[in-house]
Amino acid sequence: MSAGTTGSGSFAITVPEGYRVGPWTVERPLGAGAFGSVYAAVRRAGPGGTPDRAALKFLPTGTCGPRQLRHLRDLAAREVELLGRLRAPRLIRMYETLTVDDPERPELDGATVLVLEEAADSLHTALPRLAPRERAEVLVQVCEGLAQLHGAGWVHGDLKPGNVLLMADGSARLGDFSTASELDGTHAYSPAFATADYTPPELLWSEFGERGTRTRPTADLWAFGVLAHVVLTDTFPLPGGTPSARRDAAVRYARGDEELRLSPELPDAWREIVTACLSRNHEDRALRAGRDAAAPLERVRAAAQGRVPRRRRRRRPGLVVTGLAATAMGIALTAGMLLPDDPPGWERCAAGSICFFAERDGRGEMCTWVGGSKDWLKGGAACPWASELGAKSAYNNGYGPDMGTLLVDVALFTKPQYVDRMDCLTRGSRTNFSDPPKPRSHEWVPNCAASPS
Repeated sequence: MSAGTTGSGSFAITVPEGYRVGPWTVERPLGAGAFGSVYAAVRRAGPGGTPDRAALKFLPTGTCGPRQLRHLRDLAAREVELLGRLRAPRLIRMYETLTVDDPERPELDGATVLVLEEAADSLHTALPRLAPRERAEVLVQVCEGLAQLHGAGWVHGDLKPGNVLLMADGSARLGDFSTASELDGTHAYSPAFATADYTPPELLWSEFGERGTRTRPTADLWAFGVLAHVVLTDTFPLPGGTPSARRDAAVRYARGDEELRLSPELPDAWREIVTACLSRNHEDRALRAGRDAAAPLERVRAAAQGRVPRRRRRRRPGLVVTGLAATAMGIALTAGMLLPDDPPGWERCAAGSICFFAERDGRGEMCTWVGGSKDWLKGGAACPWASELGAKSAYNNGYGPDMGTLLVDVALFTKPQYVDRMDCLTRGSRTNFSDPPKPRSHEWVPNCAASPS
């Protein structure tokens, strides 16, 4: 997580710089919400090693009244359960959970701490800096994240720009799962807390029962429709100068007394997607946009690439989306604008870098290094998925004076600290691995053929 991911304003729990929680040392505040506070933290490595980084999300579960305590523990339990069970490329990772034991600081004592993957930014704060093409590619990855979440049987429940996290490699991930809920049949039951601008009309007046508010994956599709309109046009699709005014407009819209006011700047392909996601009720949304994010994903990818997707007569039952988008946000950041006929995937790898991918042909989650790495699973540029999935493709795009004219090939090793060499990638090579290796370290070498094996 990173700055802006949980909102702004006063912190629900204040943690001083230098405070220690387990092996982690708090550095600076990143963001705050109504119930939790997020801080950057570092875990010092041994001599010569690179320190690990993380984002610590503090929930004051030890200092509240009984009713609020139950609520906070429920929010923490939801996030811990989801992140403990799901490891998907478009969802932020949780490394561990800790509990503060510090009676001398009663405001911190008993707090639950989620140790999360640190992001470089959030969509909320980065949006003004993003070009139109970059914005569209972020939306592709958001839709992928929802498809992965829905495919696993969960509803996010609070999709908004602050909960879309941008990583250092340019990819986007979903974060903040404190209101996420697991499907029980066709419904899930979520806390009665969400962001009004991104909440579908049927939930604005729904009753709150003992298990919470009944919701469905189509609630996330409504939120995606609002998000897409905001990201692509910087405006909301319903009128009103305040969240409460837009909430009232959403209720009128659901009753047929108000129309969507889609921006004329919204491209036609995106207009179709947004309109379908913002259908007036759940039934129409399920019919037009699909019951989960897997249904509109192909159309979202096509809209981002300026293509016209093939229309399906019917959706095949049991369809589960597991592949990632052909392009990613990092394309425009590192390799210029992507044209529709450009090959997908590979061009995310910036010049002077070595990039490894979780899928073939440069697709999927990407790990990027400009230098070598003594251990892929540690340090600021860690690649945690590699130990489980292995790298299915790689692109050695290293060259030029920044690397040194001779350091152009890359040797791979199965163990940390450049031990047990397994392969070597020549400069400019784009490689699909038939047997996905699981490297633990790599270094730049003058020449694969001349370097010792």
